[in-house]
Amino acid sequence: MAATPSVIRTPDQQIRVFVSSTLRELADERRAVQQAIERLRLAPVMSNLGAHPHSPAELSRSYLAQSDIFVGIYADSYGDVAADGTTSAIEDEYDRAPPTMPKLIYIKESDGRDDRLERLIDRIQIDNTASYLPFTDTDELVGRVLTDLATLLAERFDETRPEAGDDAVESAPPVPQLPVAFTKTVGREEDVSRVRQLLARDDNHVVTLVGPGGIGKSRLAVEVAAASEDMFPDGIYFVALEGVQEPGLLLPTIAYFFGVRDNGEVALEERISHALEDRRVLIVLDDFEQIVEAAPAIVQLYTAAPHARFLVTSRIVLRIRGEQVYEVESLRLPGDTGPLNPDRARASSAVALFVDRAQAVKPDFTLTTENVAAVVDICKRLEGLPLAIELAAAQVRLLTPRYIAQRLDHSLSVLTVANRDMPIRHRTMRTTIEWSVSLLSQEQRTLLEDLGVFATRFTLDAVEAIGRGRPWDGRAIDALSELVDDSLVKPIEVEGRSTFSLLSIMREYAVDRLKARGEIDELRAAHADYYADLVRRVAPGLRGAGQVDAVRQIGWELSNLRAAVRHLMDGNRLDDVAELAWTLFVYWWISGFLSEVRLWMLELLEKHQPISQRTRAVAEFFAMWSELWQHPSNEVVAGLGESARLFAESGDEDAAAIALAGRATARLQFPDFDAEAVALELNEALATFRKVDDRWSESMAEVGLGWVDVVGGHLDGALAHFSRSAEIADEGHDPYTRAVAGNNRTRVLFLTGQVEAAEQEWFLTLRLSIRLHYEEGVAFALDGLAAIAATRGDAWRAGAFSQVAASARRRTGILDVEGLAVQRAPLAALRERDPQGLAAGERAGAAMALTEAVAVALPDAEPSVKEAMALW
Repeated sequence: MAATPSVIRTPDQQIRVFVSSTLRELADERRAVQQAIERLRLAPVMSNLGAHPHSPAELSRSYLAQSDIFVGIYADSYGDVAADGTTSAIEDEYDRAPPTMPKLIYIKESDGRDDRLERLIDRIQIDNTASYLPFTDTDELVGRVLTDLATLLAERFDETRPEAGDDAVESAPPVPQLPVAFTKTVGREEDVSRVRQLLARDDNHVVTLVGPGGIGKSRLAVEVAAASEDMFPDGIYFVALEGVQEPGLLLPTIAYFFGVRDNGEVALEERISHALEDRRVLIVLDDFEQIVEAAPAIVQLYTAAPHARFLVTSRIVLRIRGEQVYEVESLRLPGDTGPLNPDRARASSAVALFVDRAQAVKPDFTLTTENVAAVVDICKRLEGLPLAIELAAAQVRLLTPRYIAQRLDHSLSVLTVANRDMPIRHRTMRTTIEWSVSLLSQEQRTLLEDLGVFATRFTLDAVEAIGRGRPWDGRAIDALSELVDDSLVKPIEVEGRSTFSLLSIMREYAVDRLKARGEIDELRAAHADYYADLVRRVAPGLRGAGQVDAVRQIGWELSNLRAAVRHLMDGNRLDDVAELAWTLFVYWWISGFLSEVRLWMLELLEKHQPISQRTRAVAEFFAMWSELWQHPSNEVVAGLGESARLFAESGDEDAAAIALAGRATARLQFPDFDAEAVALELNEALATFRKVDDRWSESMAEVGLGWVDVVGGHLDGALAHFSRSAEIADEGHDPYTRAVAGNNRTRVLFLTGQVEAAEQEWFLTLRLSIRLHYEEGVAFALDGLAAIAATRGDAWRAGAFSQVAASARRRTGILDVEGLAVQRAPLAALRERDPQGLAAGERAGAAMALTEAVAVALPDAEPSVKEAMALW
């Protein structure tokens, strides 16, 4: 007789949930939990699921060894103990569950529990690898199980989060909610408390932290935001404006940090207002002084969303309604009365900061009776300015406090005289920088000043590119390392990508020095040339299999691309501006920056400088794009037609066809549009796209033709066009066009009763949208899966998915367009049949993060999807 196998295999590869309980006593609860597990598309593993050629104990242990999650349900009974054993099955199963296996325990309220079960529950309560919750009835149990399993599925995504340096990750550039502080904050506890109190007042829509550069406004804003999570349950967003130079870019920048895509279809202000509506959020706008003319836009936003609060850092007051100004003061200095000793000096926040930063570069540094006077002298001379103190403390690695104080004495006395027109604190900060720079070699000093041409962060490759012919040419990495050691340049590593950054006040100093040396134009030209070349190298990847990586790489460089456009614009290199903008057309579309490009093109046209015919075609096209969707008119049609003509005359057939397709799309927005004329133009553009092998545009043109048929009620024709669009995208391995085609195709499949095919398509578009960080696509897919669930009578999934999708739409300002909302009718019908079940799902969805909903929808997603989701 063959030996009994030690491992019992099951045919499926789903996530397995082992359910442990007594059988007869909890029969109803077991059935309900089994159905809940299956509702999440997981596999329930239960010892009473059919007959097997194994003993109950052997079967239980074998299935337990293969399971992923342990669920225990206990009531009154401990269960039977075998004749040759000392424990019941439920205790044996609990003991055999591996320590790494998540254990979810649910205990029914009882007044007459078995003593042995009480002892087991006592053990569970002190087991830090298990969670346990009480329940009173089956409905409450099912709700708890569904919520806990959904959370665990989301955590499975997090477990796949890649370590820094993993180059295989495919994702859009991350948008952190709050910057990570690499050093502790010293001496701002009282400020944090006061600013929190200001934010709590209903009449303070905007709190502005005002003070000179280096006073610590940004750091205080981060600390306030971190301490205010309880006040803003709907989120805290940190919007860095350091690299934003034009007031018109305020709204596009806020939109980017919120995940609001600007595809031109709706006014950006409307989408942001929709995203903020009824939400208690805190939006931190850092470094506002350079675009202070944009301040009225904040009033428009909080008027539309009165629960939103804005925390602004600026060197100047905004002077808008609803603003409360908070003056950020210097750190507290030691008093002039009483004996000077280390303990008394350390009680002042200025000295405490100096000591902390000095120990960061020289761990054995201590405040002693011998050096305390010099340290206090340094802090007083620097007037308690945090950044100035940090720069001085960084020199402790090489210099004594006494020598630093002496050098500062000389610098301040000499340099402040030359800057008497500056506020005293600005003079102090500038002279501290001057003093720090004076300690550098000429080569290091030149490099530091040259770095001022970059935006918020930059790579070593970029530095080397602008260094040709500079004094530090060929020594960029060594010179950068020395500046990092001197705390003048900050290294930043995210996901294995090494970048560098200057503080904004250091960049300001560097730019002033470049201007004084008469070399600013030369460096800006070199900077613009490098990033224009980078665009030419990366942009081809936007159409095809390399799309995710290309979008991510361009996103990383966005601040410097903006700076490059500004350098080109200021240098009247207008043809280069247009070429860069057109080369990145697909990126602007995918990432939602079309209104920003429109601002550049309007500025270009207003310069009235000589430009090529092609440049005028590009500028006219981008200037009309938003109007195409928001204000379609005969003027827009004519403008896009003129763009097509100019492209054609300049010899670019492909661009001319894109403009022609845009003109057809503008006609499609008219309430009484001529379907035949629109189709004729789209087909003419389509023929050109096929001729020049522009698969991206060919796929999008098929989507346009599909919509002509949708509006005309010809669903079979629409399905054919959307399917052709998807086929083209599949052939080109293009995830974005495939997601767009798929979301349109799936709606038609669902409306024509092809539910199974629609479900699989929505699963596909969900995975693609996750990889692209395309939240709009995720919301559409979850809406579709809600419609599928509602059709099948699965009330919990229907309610949960629809609620999460609705939250995503509100958060990112996506308008629920009537023709696209295929979930509405099935949900309304289900609400008539099962109002309680749907309401339970909606309650679960309201408490569910987007990642949790995706984990429920795709419990067995492939690694690339999990890795991308882990970065959301």
